[in-house]
Amino acid sequence: MTTDTASPHAPSTSAGPTDIPLLTTTIGGALAETARTHPRSFALVDVPTDRRWTYRELLTDVDALASGLLDLGITTGDRVGIWAPNCAEWVLVQYATARIGAILVTINPAYRTEELSYVLRQAGIRTLICAPQFKSSDYPAMAHQVRADCPDLLDVLVIGDDQWDQVSHGSDTTASIEEIGQTLAPDDAINIQYTSGTTGFPKGATLSHRNILNNGYFVGELVHYTPDDRICVPVPFYHCFGMVMGNLAALTHAARIVIPAPAFDPAATLRAVADEHCTSLYGVPTMFIAMLNDPVLTDLDTSSLRTGIMAGSPCPIETMKQVIDTMGIEEISICYGMTETSPVSAQTRTDDSIHRRTATVGAAGPHIEISIVDPVTREILPRGEAGELCTRGYSVMLGYWEQPDKTAEAIDADRWMHTGDIAVMDDDGYLSITGRIKDMVIRGGENLYPREIEEFLITHPDVQDVQVIGVPDEKYGEELMAWIQMRAGTTALDVHTVRAFCDGRLARHKIPRYVHVVDAFPITITGKVRKVEMRAQAATMLGLSDQG
Repeated sequence: MTTDTASPHAPSTSAGPTDIPLLTTTIGGALAETARTHPRSFALVDVPTDRRWTYRELLTDVDALASGLLDLGITTGDRVGIWAPNCAEWVLVQYATARIGAILVTINPAYRTEELSYVLRQAGIRTLICAPQFKSSDYPAMAHQVRADCPDLLDVLVIGDDQWDQVSHGSDTTASIEEIGQTLAPDDAINIQYTSGTTGFPKGATLSHRNILNNGYFVGELVHYTPDDRICVPVPFYHCFGMVMGNLAALTHAARIVIPAPAFDPAATLRAVADEHCTSLYGVPTMFIAMLNDPVLTDLDTSSLRTGIMAGSPCPIETMKQVIDTMGIEEISICYGMTETSPVSAQTRTDDSIHRRTATVGAAGPHIEISIVDPVTREILPRGEAGELCTRGYSVMLGYWEQPDKTAEAIDADRWMHTGDIAVMDDDGYLSITGRIKDMVIRGGENLYPREIEEFLITHPDVQDVQVIGVPDEKYGEELMAWIQMRAGTTALDVHTVRAFCDGRLARHKIPRYVHVVDAFPITITGKVRKVEMRAQAATMLGLSDQG
């Protein structure tokens, strides 16, 4: 717990504990150390293929692959792309590139040719490692289609084919790998992750060993991981949630990663939890909602679950109660962050109340500073006032790959990362996220925060989930619209029933003018709701145009 206390008018600044020192090794060094100290502990379980590795076996296979990459001519600093859904090979590539100092570029499995071509060119990817296919995507065919436009791309390795088998059993150059390891530094760039921009092309957040290894370590510390923990990771590896909070949290605690499926499947995830006796489960709120509503849950024993992490978006109070009562995850933790901060900046503690785990996203993580500032003047605001959340510390990225202008827009001269999120800090240093600056609805000059309205609407007994957005309005500038997902077997709500439910309980200007009932929300591959897409669809649906 942080020891932060303050009077109501104290400034909105806070710092996490520093009693446990930062790790000062590289990811490759950490893997070698864990394999030495816990050689027989299981490191990785790939449920769909029924394969498993101990830490000793994992290091052996990682170094074989690292040797094969060296044989291809890959050297420290070269960019290697990984374009695949969750699988054991993804983890092998993550650690093999780290062992030789190659920069791993994680590519969204949902990307199509235009996005792939952009990332290959922008990052200067030398070698692309891809799955043979996933869902409707033929990855090798798409890579071939864009290859002529990507002059830096020399090799495309397809997981499972003959060339892959040859590279993954590279020559015996363990000594060379150890020698390379001695030349690598914790502050070296080791990972580029492309943020899902809402306009234009995504930016490549460039992260160091120090950034992501420490973030995984401290996230794991705050949920008390030990070598006995088995972490079910249904969130994607290409994103920090999977590869940092999952893989690196496990690595730094000699815990076990369990891959339930290539992509999120609620039934497969629950079965993996039961069959592998997982002690920890990850997901965004929409994933937990899907698991809670999956019929297999009642037939499975999930009592092994102790903890877990929910992140990506705020958790409704009712969902949190069900996760604790129905799934038994009493020590579940909420994490807040962004790719550019490796990702976690704030986290609830395992003994926090349900209120804190739903009304807040926790307090500053170890070795991290947080402040809430006026978005325009950038002055620090008093506690209790909403402003832009800024964070500083070891977790802030090195910058956007080859985009110093974009980096300067996000990170100021004092190394504060400006997140674009609106937050409030309470007297104990706990943060409540009230929305994105870009998601805030300004109706007739009033600032409205969708989260507050969503929390109220989800108390309706027929509502399973709800998202509130702003849509253009000629009179007020913006009006509120609620997209509602109904519980099974209930009658769809309309605008009249929703407004009647709100009447007398919400201020009139906070009551949605429009209601749209949906089977599902548009989401990213990480499970985040795409409000930008909802706003575009709503404008078309309602015959509205952007009023400026």
